[in-house]
Amino acid sequence: MSFPALVEPADELTIDEVRRYSRHLIIPDVGMTGQKRLKNAKVLVIGAGGLGSPALLYLAAAGVGTIGIAEFDEVDESNLQRQIIHGQSDVGKSKALSAKESIAEANPYVNVVLHEERLDNDNVLQVFEGYDLIVDGTDNFATRYMVNDAAYFLRIPYVWGSIYRFDGQASVFAPTLADDAPCYRCLYPEPPPPGMVPSCAEGGVLGVLCAAIGSIQVNEAIKLLAGIGEPLVGKLMIYDALEMEYRKLRVRKDPNCALCGDNPTVTGLIDYEAFCGAISEEAAEAAAGSTISVTQLEHMLKEREEGTRDFVLVDVREPNEYEINRIPGSVLIPKGDFLNGSALEKLPSDKQIVMHCKSGVRSAETLAIVKGAGYADAVHVGGGVVAWVNQIDPSQPSY
Repeated sequence: MSFPALVEPADELTIDEVRRYSRHLIIPDVGMTGQKRLKNAKVLVIGAGGLGSPALLYLAAAGVGTIGIAEFDEVDESNLQRQIIHGQSDVGKSKALSAKESIAEANPYVNVVLHEERLDNDNVLQVFEGYDLIVDGTDNFATRYMVNDAAYFLRIPYVWGSIYRFDGQASVFAPTLADDAPCYRCLYPEPPPPGMVPSCAEGGVLGVLCAAIGSIQVNEAIKLLAGIGEPLVGKLMIYDALEMEYRKLRVRKDPNCALCGDNPTVTGLIDYEAFCGAISEEAAEAAAGSTISVTQLEHMLKEREEGTRDFVLVDVREPNEYEINRIPGSVLIPKGDFLNGSALEKLPSDKQIVMHCKSGVRSAETLAIVKGAGYADAVHVGGGVVAWVNQIDPSQPSY
C-alpha cells in the first residue's frame, strides 16, 4: 500500500544542492519534487548508536533538511566496532555532538538539532513535537514502548529497527496513516519476560548488521517522506545475516490493542520501566538483602585465601565472555545450566554460593533459582565483572 507524501516540497533547490543530489534527481520516482520534499522534512533519530549511526549519515547524505538527534550518552571505545558515525578521537565526547560534527562533514546543507537528554515521560512529547517522522534506534524495550505510545499520541509515523547478534528486524508503525495500520504494541502486546532477551551489551551484535538494518530504516523514511513505493506499514522485515536471508511477514492491526485498538486501555504515557521490568519479581526478591559489592567480594576473596572463609564464586556468563575477563578464583557455570537445572548438581551443599555476571542482571536471575533450591545464604555481586574491572582491577579489559 502506498501513502501520500508526509512533507510538502520546499520552494527550491540551490545550484549546489542540485549538483549534490543529481543522482536522486534523475530517478523518475524521486525527481525534483521528491528531493524538495526531503529538503523540507524534519526527522528525529533516537539514538546515535548502532542503528542511529548509519541512519543519521544516510539521512544527511539524502538531503533531509532538518535532522534531530536524541542522545544523552558519550562515545565509548566499545562503540567503535559498529557506531561508524564516531571515531577514535571522539571517545569521551557527547555522542550527539560527535554525530553532529560527522553530519556537517557529510552534508553542510543539513540543519542538525540536538536533544542531549534521556527521553522520559516528562520530555518525550515535547521532543517529538514538530517532527514529520521518527527513526527509532533504541536498544531497550521500555524506551521502545514509550516511543510507540508518544508517536501515536502525536500522530507521527515512525520507522523501527532492532538488532541482536546476527539478526535484525525493521518495520514502519503508522496507525494514524491508515485505519488498518498496526502499531508496535500490535506486534508485541507484552514485553518479553525480564532477563529473557539480553541487550546488545550483554549478548553482542555483529557490527555490519547495524548498517543493514539502519539503511533499511532510512530507505523506509525516504519512501514515507517523498510518498514513493510501498513502505513497511503492516509488514515486518526479518534479516538473518548468517544465512543471508530476508523474510517479510504480515503484521495485522490488533483490534484488542491496548493503544490503537477498539477499546484502548493505554490513553496516556505509563510507567514503562515497571511495565517492562529490568529483572523478574523473583530475581528482585532474591537480590533484596542478598547483594554484595565488588569491594565486599574482594575482602571475602582475601579471607578465602587466608583460610578463614570458604565459598564458591560462580560466574554465570558465557564461555566467550569468560575469555575476555574474569574475577580471579571464579568458576564458570553459564546461566543456561541453571535454567535447565544441571548447574545445581555442580554446587556444593556445604559452602556459600556467590554469583556474578557482567552487570548483575543474569546473576540476580540465577540467584532466585539457587535460593529456590535451598541455598538460603547465597548472594550475588551487584555490578558484576564490569564493576570489578572499574573499581578493583582496571588492568583487565572491559566490554
